[in-house]
Amino acid sequence: MDLKTVTDSTKAAKKAPSRIQQRNRKLILDAALEVFSSHGYRGSTLDQIASGAGLSKPNILYYFGGKEDIHVTLLSQLMETWLDPLKEMDPNGDPIEELIGYVHRKLDMAIELPRESRLFANEILQGAPRMEPHLVADLNPLFDDRTSVIANWMEQGKIAKSDPAHLIFSIWATTQHYADFAAQIQVLMPDKERRELGARDFLTQLYTKLLTP
Repeated sequence: MDLKTVTDSTKAAKKAPSRIQQRNRKLILDAALEVFSSHGYRGSTLDQIASGAGLSKPNILYYFGGKEDIHVTLLSQLMETWLDPLKEMDPNGDPIEELIGYVHRKLDMAIELPRESRLFANEILQGAPRMEPHLVADLNPLFDDRTSVIANWMEQGKIAKSDPAHLIFSIWATTQHYADFAAQIQVLMPDKERRELGARDFLTQLYTKLLTP
């Protein structure tokens, strides 16, 4: 099963769902996000999801075909959110402002959606078995387009020259770190305000210096 597969198992979604059905699906998906982001796909079970949702396992299976169906649903919902910060980069904007804005959006996402970030990271670490078709179809062309935009800015002398692809990889690494390694960072820097504002200030300074010609 992959993100392009339309499953037959979401029985409650075939007709307009009732409020109770909507509530239960939300409870299941929220519980599953917590379980998958904490234990990874392989370490997660339907029993854990059912316990987190406060529902029985048969009730879970009424709404979803199984663990993989739930996981694919979460990934499918996540991908659009995941691509939005890169889509918002304006090719006609000021290059440094656009790239710093992208850094800020990615950092905000890491702070506000840490479980989603860890869900994505766990899927990639497993070789993207369920997400790969979506990466190829959606992320790859967007990535190619934005690296081309960045390369043009560099050729025009608007930002310092480097490898555009590795620049984006670096932005991903330095922002998503705050979600994927949150437990470590919270131990080393327990002050939440210092942690979050400090990260924003540091990354702004870091990338401004890197990008300035």
